[in-house]
Amino acid sequence: MPGGAAPPTAALDVTRAYLMCVFAAFGGIFFGYDSGYISGVMGMEFFIHVIEGPDATVLPAWKKSLITSILSAGTFFGALIAGDLADWLGRRITVILGCGVFIIGVVLQTASAGLGLIVAGRLIAGFGVGFVSAIIILYMSEIAPRKVRGAIVSGYQFCICIGLLLASAVDYGTQERTDSGSYRIPIGLQMAWALILAGGLFFLPESPRFFVRKGQLEKAAATLARLRDQPLDSDYVRDELAEIVANHEYEATVVPQGNYFQAWANCFRGSLWDSSSYLRRTVLGTSMQMMQQWTGCNFVFYFGTTFFQQLGTIQNAFLISLITTLVNVCSTPISFYTMERLGRRPLLIWGALGMLTCEFIVAIIGTCRPDDDAAVKSMIAFICIYIFFFATTWGPGAWVVIGEIFPLPMRAKGVALSTASNWLWNCIIAVITPYMVDEDKGNLGAKVFYIWGGLCSCCFVYAFLLIPETKGLTLEQVDQMLSETTPRTSAKWVPHSTYAGGELKVKRDTGHIEKADGESV
Repeated sequence: MPGGAAPPTAALDVTRAYLMCVFAAFGGIFFGYDSGYISGVMGMEFFIHVIEGPDATVLPAWKKSLITSILSAGTFFGALIAGDLADWLGRRITVILGCGVFIIGVVLQTASAGLGLIVAGRLIAGFGVGFVSAIIILYMSEIAPRKVRGAIVSGYQFCICIGLLLASAVDYGTQERTDSGSYRIPIGLQMAWALILAGGLFFLPESPRFFVRKGQLEKAAATLARLRDQPLDSDYVRDELAEIVANHEYEATVVPQGNYFQAWANCFRGSLWDSSSYLRRTVLGTSMQMMQQWTGCNFVFYFGTTFFQQLGTIQNAFLISLITTLVNVCSTPISFYTMERLGRRPLLIWGALGMLTCEFIVAIIGTCRPDDDAAVKSMIAFICIYIFFFATTWGPGAWVVIGEIFPLPMRAKGVALSTASNWLWNCIIAVITPYMVDEDKGNLGAKVFYIWGGLCSCCFVYAFLLIPETKGLTLEQVDQMLSETTPRTSAKWVPHSTYAGGELKVKRDTGHIEKADGESV
């Protein structure tokens, strides 16, 4: 079988593509902000009075569950719809549409003065977040040079962290207000992030792989030339375009696209035991995002404020939540370097081990010394260390991997299914968590970390057995690698031929590429 290509890189300037991807990653800000602001808002006295009445001090578990999870429900369906729109209209236009839908949802939430409108607004906003969260990853993976693809896609997770931090800071600043501005300011501010992203995307190019999929090769060549900052007739543009086209044509002969329903059915073709089958890649992508949610990360970001309020010795739960999001932001940039230097697979294995260790320690301390001030401070310290491990490994790593493992004919739908899986489990966790930890329900308190630790142990085993190493490969080479090796031997695999023809010798760690006759390219 032919393999993926690695085009010449010696004279390539990736600065322009890098800056374009950095801006596209801005979509993570309103994703993170929208996920983060609700934790503080549900702990605000004025908001509780608006929803429950003037005598209430806390929201009941079912209302916290509904308000939090309804966003994820909308995002689940938004991500699935985005897979079709990205193939029909383009990656860039789909993200812009998502921003528009998101703004409508934010307007409804801002105008709300009761439960009904804020739930409806979060549901609609969820559709917009689903469009953006699914397609931004696809867009960045398809336009980024392979040498910096992992770092660039990690930037998306970094922007999510910035969004979470901004949400915590705004919540902290408005928590004491005794008017509707206490919750309307954090909600309404989200519109700014969507407007910035949509406005900037009008000036960015479409993905060249989308044009190849549509058969518009002249537009694909022009876009590649712009992305790589090369002349239209350069060898680099010609070789990379030839490889994308040859890979797409090969995949199309193996799995014909057919009609709409056949295109979706193709995502489930093949054997689960064949590592190169479409079914195996779909399962890998969807389970990867499921495992990211199983780490328990969103428990801290969604319910951190109300959880810390339950720890009797905490004086300012809003401040502790702000600190945890600050740890998240400061840790994530480490992955920009380690994702390309150490690789995806080692980070995910050791990251899971670090997280499960911290989670079990928090659970044990919370069980043995729940009311001791020093013990509670130790719990918060280990929660911060746990967030560090998440932010440097599974946070960005899951998004990087799903952007790399799907072949072009099913890439948009594969990434959409994977993102939808993230939001499905996000929704499930948001629904059940209040019932597990609230004092009038399961009252697990810190013991809930036994559950997260057990699930994170599953993530450790999963990463060791199933996650391949995709560092240093083009998207076309990843396609070849998955058909020729196993996850545990994938780090040693090197490209040896191209879809467009010709043999290659590649030093994968350095990215240096030679033709079979020794000529450097």
